Amino acid sequence: MSPVTDAEVDIVLPCLNEAAALPWVLDRIPAGMRAIVVDNGSSDGSAEVARAGGALVVECRQRGYGAACHAGAQAATAELVAFCDCDATIDPGAIAAMARMILDGQAELVVGRRRPATLRAWPVHARLANRELARRVRRRTGARLSDLGPVRVARREPYLALGISDRRAGYPAETVVRAADAGWRIVQSDVVYLPRAGRSKVTGTVRGTVRAIRDMSAVLSR
Repeated sequence: MSPVTDAEVDIVLPCLNEAAALPWVLDRIPAGMRAIVVDNGSSDGSAEVARAGGALVVECRQRGYGAACHAGAQAATAELVAFCDCDATIDPGAIAAMARMILDGQAELVVGRRRPATLRAWPVHARLANRELARRVRRRTGARLSDLGPVRVARREPYLALGISDRRAGYPAETVVRAADAGWRIVQSDVVYLPRAGRSKVTGTVRGTVRAIRDMSAVLSR
């Protein structure tokens, strides 16, 4: 397999009040990769924690998961750009294997398929909603995905050229739709999913899950 070198991967970490989880995440960034923490309006000192941990910090004033992802992708300079949550649910070390799949020519987009480490790691309401959304994305794109999770890897310049426009929770779904429409090979790779530090803004509450369903459904109806 091709090695992952210093200049090949920037990891974008959208962040909203994740000061407690950031040290764990940043300590696990693989050697040769750079963490880009996109502060989306935190009030708990997340940006300072990220800087102390060696991350590049990007301020994103427009609220929304997609807005933070877009700002991070624009700030990236490496050949590959990756996305990962910074709530300590996923070890960013898993990105190394996903990046190698891109470098070895197996795919143009690799999406992480979450495998819960415990029953409480992934709330039932969120898991069922994700399953239905993944089914709809498969029907729309033909991509054999069973999860629309937060971990994704692609070559940076072609990724930005996809023109992903959603700035809310529909961003992951639009990523897959636009990649499929561009003829990209899309594969998934298993990642261990851990109980998060604190409560998720998206899947930790029924309200957050409903909001994510609404945003992704809007993408699929375009």
